[in-house]
Amino acid sequence: MDGSAGGRQQQKKKVISLKAIDATPDNFREYGQLVGASPDGARYGPLDAQLQLNLGTPRFYIMNLTGRTLRFNSITHHASVTQCLGSVGGQPWYLGVARPSIVKTNESDGCKEDSIHNAAKDNDDNENSDEFMNQFHMGKIVHSKAGHYYIPPAPEDVKVFRVQGSQFLKLNVGTWHAGPLFKDASMDFYNLELSDTNIYYLADLSFGRSIDRSQNSRSAIAPVVSALVICCC
Repeated sequence: MDGSAGGRQQQKKKVISLKAIDATPDNFREYGQLVGASPDGARYGPLDAQLQLNLGTPRFYIMNLTGRTLRFNSITHHASVTQCLGSVGGQPWYLGVARPSIVKTNESDGCKEDSIHNAAKDNDDNENSDEFMNQFHMGKIVHSKAGHYYIPPAPEDVKVFRVQGSQFLKLNVGTWHAGPLFKDASMDFYNLELSDTNIYYLADLSFGRSIDRSQNSRSAIAPVVSALVICCC
């Protein structure tokens, strides 16, 4: 007998420490782009932010954030939309990220096995098609209210990048992210997204329990991770 009122043993939660690394164009490539300053008059090219903002009205604004300490337990992605984030003053800031995990399907077929199998071959250049099928059979593919399907990342999939100076991050469509986070009490960030990004293209995940904020639904996964803490050493 475990001594609990309901006869159930409470599952222990854990804290995961993540070491921050400085973002570079190479190490951030699978999540998006690190974009730096370019000379006035330089022509548009592949080093510029490659944007996908054609599904609505772009919104470029300065976002004031307060109390965003180096600790988090949830992560977000935006389907069908890129996002750019940068510090107005160039101070150091941090972003937790995980690779995009949107499962592309034939909209008319929905999340059927044949549709998932065919779609899996088109995800990540065929690298993870077997993994997508495994997740499908395990019932771990989530359907968002926005209409897309995705596989929630595990805490172990998250990496933390540090950004500072005259550079910003462009997040690829579907890149999971937590932040911006920082040591200061308050910071201003410029933010480029759509005017309705957080209404129609948002999906949230609380580690240990999947939460799709646009759907107000929860999976039956028991919470196991209470926080991911960023180590700046």
